[in-house]
Amino acid sequence: MPKVLVLYYSAYGHIETMANAVAEGIRSAGVEAVVKRVPELVPENVAKASNFKLDQQAPIASVDELTEYDAIIVGAGTRFGTVASQMRNFWDQTGSLWAQGKLVGKVGSVFTSSATQHGGQESTILGFIPTLLHHGMAVVGLPYAFQGQMGVDEVKGGSPYGASTITDADGSRMPSEVEVEAAKFQGAHVAKIAAKLA
Repeated sequence: MPKVLVLYYSAYGHIETMANAVAEGIRSAGVEAVVKRVPELVPENVAKASNFKLDQQAPIASVDELTEYDAIIVGAGTRFGTVASQMRNFWDQTGSLWAQGKLVGKVGSVFTSSATQHGGQESTILGFIPTLLHHGMAVVGLPYAFQGQMGVDEVKGGSPYGASTITDADGSRMPSEVEVEAAKFQGAHVAKIAAKLA
């Protein structure tokens, strides 16, 4: 059975919620899902003072284990229009995997969050896709087959590049029903493609 890694960084719990929805979608497609997170780089006292969610249950991933999966779905919040530094730091350590072509042919996908509708969701996903391409991965997004990303009846994240959620400036808005459904759809979509390639 193919294995898909949902690799995330979540400071306040929004991406953690989305990551678990992605994993649910993967499992709904009959594929094994593993949820792990990257290490926190912020000192603990600063994280506590900033009200970071420090009780996340997902284990910490290692760079070397990336080779064990048929697909990797990356989730991290937006920081100034690009991926959070914790995720960037993790992938900056994958040079030996790149040099050996260890991720070539695997499926890659990205999801994100931002405080506002125009806070860099698309630029974050599009800015991370080159990392996947440099590793030789086949990039998969969130197709318009997921109709939930259409319409203006409510404020919502999501684009053909990947699922996303909007958190509000104070982090008070958790992923909406349609945003969670987008994450599930993306997980299932990636899982089905990974299964075909495997």
